Parts: sequence; structure tokens; C-alpha cells
Amino acid sequence: MHIRSTVIVLLICLHGISLRGQLFGDMPFLQPADSLHTGRFWTCAAAGAAIYTGVSIALWHSWYRDYELGPFHFFNDWKEWEHMDKWGHVFTAYNEANWSFKGALWTGMPRRKAMWTGVGIGMLLQTTVEVMDGFSEKWGFSGYDFGFNVLGVSLFAAQEMAWQDQRIVMKVSNSLPEYPDELALSTDGLYGTSIRLRAEELFGKPPYQRFLKDYNGQTIWLSGNIRSFLGTESRFPKWLNLAFGYGAENMYAGYGYEWEIDGVTFTADPIRYPRYRQFYLSPDIDFTRIPTRHRGLKTLFGILNFIKIPAPALEVNTLGRVKLHAFYW
Repeated sequence: MHIRSTVIVLLICLHGISLRGQLFGDMPFLQPADSLHTGRFWTCAAAGAAIYTGVSIALWHSWYRDYELGPFHFFNDWKEWEHMDKWGHVFTAYNEANWSFKGALWTGMPRRKAMWTGVGIGMLLQTTVEVMDGFSEKWGFSGYDFGFNVLGVSLFAAQEMAWQDQRIVMKVSNSLPEYPDELALSTDGLYGTSIRLRAEELFGKPPYQRFLKDYNGQTIWLSGNIRSFLGTESRFPKWLNLAFGYGAENMYAGYGYEWEIDGVTFTADPIRYPRYRQFYLSPDIDFTRIPTRHRGLKTLFGILNFIKIPAPALEVNTLGRVKLHAFYW
């Protein structure tokens, strides 16, 4: 999941808290309006515009300004990161649309208009990042990223139109793997750097940075609510989900096994560190379906619902191995 997109997700999450009042505050204020409330609407519009402008400026100055800029151009990144970044775009766009939709409902906006508002905001936020990429010589506008952004907001919109319910939600987890100090040698054999240092260069060192950036530990989940598909007569708990996850390992460059530092090319041993993909099956909890009448708790559960809970998991990977994890996150 791209760090810049994830930052926007977390800011939208905080935006949702501000729109709906203090987390455990007055219940009537937290309750969505029955009809359009102009005060709430303009509060949302002003706060959203301010956040969008501030984040866009901050991203430009903190991420793009230090890289060479040029004419708008396209960039083919389809083979990078074993598609982990692409599913990160689905996750990000889906949650941006869903959170924005809930904020629009809080203002009393009609449900269908709130849905399209969520779709529009999700695409606006993601496309802004893609356009910035398009003017950077280091990257470029990725048509694949844009397509997966569309897939994310479409997953939200399709469920709203079909069921007025998000039966399948996008979630994320990150196991924060420990990297070895084993040397990766340069292609001429004269220099060496450790796998751990390479991982820190790519993904950062603090846990919060690694949660957002470390593709090797990250898993993107499609978490489906069992009872919502089986009907109200089912004996499954309302909150019980079954989640399907996707991850990948041993990625120390966008693709392949080589990377460059100060003009020196290093290589990770493809035998000891083969790149491979992982597929998971695991139980999960839909926090939004936990029974409670407390509006503050409902708000909190809605915000936390993008995180997959730690739980047992079955893994099948492209190395041909099957693993049962007693505890996986």
C-alpha cells in the first residue's frame, strides 16, 4: 500500500472523527441527520476542502519537491512489488469512499447522493496523487494504479447499490518481519550491504512507518460477513467474518533481485530469498456489526474496521507450500 495514499486514508479517518463529534460525546450529535442539515454539510465541505488542500501541499513539498520534475508522462509499473501496491490502491480507494459516504450520511444527504459523494471523493484523492506522480521523473502516471483505484471505489458502490450494506470490506494487517543482517553483495563482489539495512532504506525503521510501507509484512484482506450472505435465520454471529488475504515476501526492489546504491548494484540471493506470493484464509470480526447502542462506540468501531484482527490463518503460497499459522497478523 503506497505510503502517500495511506497517509490520506488516515487523515480521512481523523476527518470522520471530527465530523461526528467527540468520540464519546453527545449521542444526538453523533446520530446522522434525518434530512439535509446545512450546518453539518458546510462544516463537512469546509473541513474536507481544508484537509484536501493541506495534504496535497504537504505531499508535494515533502515527497515530490526533492525529485526532478518534467512534463506529464505515463509509467508502466505493472510488474512491481508482486502487485502488492495495486491491492493497496484498492484498499485505500475503497476505504476513502466508504468513510466519505458515512460522513455525507451524517449531514443528512440522501443515501444515493451520499454514495456518489463517497465515490467522487475517493477518486479525487487518489487521482491527485496519480497526477503528481505524472509530473515526477522518478515515477509517472500509472494507468494500472488508476484502474485499481476505480476497482476500489466500485467495490464500495456496487455493494451499496445491491444491498445498501458493505458485506465485503477491505482490511490490512502487517506482521512487521525481522530482517537478517546477512550480506547482499554487489554484482562485482567488491561491496556488501545487509538485507536489514536495505529493508530499512525501503520501508523505514519505526513500526508505524513499516506498517504503512513494508510490503513484505503487509497483507491486504477481503473480509466477508458470513451471516449477511446466509440470511437472518443463520446461527452465525452477526459480527463473524471470513477473510481472504493476499501478501508477498522477499521484495527488496520493485521487481527482480537487484537494487542500486550510489551507482553500485547489489543483489539479494534468489535462492535464499526467493520472491513469492501468499494467499490466506482466516476468521475476522466486522466491528461495525458488534451490537451496541452507544453512538460513540459505533463511530470508533467504524474507524477501526479497516484493520484485520490477529487470528489463526491458513497460507498457500507460490513456492508450493501450505502453512497453518496459529496466530497471524
